[in-house]
Amino acid sequence: MRFPEYRARRLRRTETLRSMVREVRLSTEDFILPFFVRHGRGVREALSAMPGHFQLSPDMLLKELKEPVERGIPAILLFGIPAKKDSLGSEGYADKGIIQQAVRAVKDAYPELVVITDVCLCEYTDHGHCGVIRDGDVDNDSTLDLLAKMALSHGRAGADIVAPSDMMDGRVAAIREALDEGGFEQLPIMSYSAKYASAFYGPFRDAAESAPKFGNRRSYQMDPANSDEAMREVAMDVEEGADLIMVKPALPYLDVIWRVRNSFDLPLVAYNVSGEFAMIKAAAQNGWIDGDLCMMEALTSIKRAGADLIISYHALEAVRILQSAGHKAGK
Repeated sequence: MRFPEYRARRLRRTETLRSMVREVRLSTEDFILPFFVRHGRGVREALSAMPGHFQLSPDMLLKELKEPVERGIPAILLFGIPAKKDSLGSEGYADKGIIQQAVRAVKDAYPELVVITDVCLCEYTDHGHCGVIRDGDVDNDSTLDLLAKMALSHGRAGADIVAPSDMMDGRVAAIREALDEGGFEQLPIMSYSAKYASAFYGPFRDAAESAPKFGNRRSYQMDPANSDEAMREVAMDVEEGADLIMVKPALPYLDVIWRVRNSFDLPLVAYNVSGEFAMIKAAAQNGWIDGDLCMMEALTSIKRAGADLIISYHALEAVRILQSAGHKAGK
């Protein structure tokens, strides 16, 4: 393939040629759109670091879902903001908790929409950590029972997939056992298998009101320097019964997504997190980048690395572009 016999530019000359030989394509079905839900009626509080996103009451969530559903986005991911917090995050597994109410409302209004629920205590605890506190740290094993109760309560409310994001050892097995014993053998688990202790979660923690009140989460979320450990984490979740596996965040960990893709054959999800979203939005608002082109390039890189599904706050904007007649892949 020596120049001039091989000229790579021959297949780049027109948009039609480029499209014909394109190796990776984004589609509407690739996306999962996250939402933040809180108690009340008529609540639609804008999130300053996440333009276009809001804290929503269940009635406003139903209105906000109209366009994503009409455009064919197949799934949403719900995060709850409780009315009250306590040391054990009890609203997280209460029958009338905010997520349980929201799931019932969404499934009644949009029965075909796949509703995924976050299973973690951080939004519901008064200390902001992802489990039960013992001696100043999160106690792994006593947290498992609460996570299992939360997942089971989500299943009873009508969730289509439960997604444990806590990073406790053994939580997939505990949740699988509870779901099976509760009659939810068919309810899938989407595990946050390789979730890093990342600095890119800042806007999310403000949106979900889930920042820890002391310390940090490095004793249970992964060290950003490690990728071999990620493989062990994913393998453990697969062995325990995960149906979908996830890497979070996405863009700083494309190498991890690639490694997981080449070692495991379960559906692979990547979470394009709040800080990744906010950076593109901020740069675009300052006129430093073309926000739409950078967004599509970033999302394409996540799929190119091996993700089957992408959780992203960009999802609705990306789908609008994909469905517009004038969409171009680049300039």
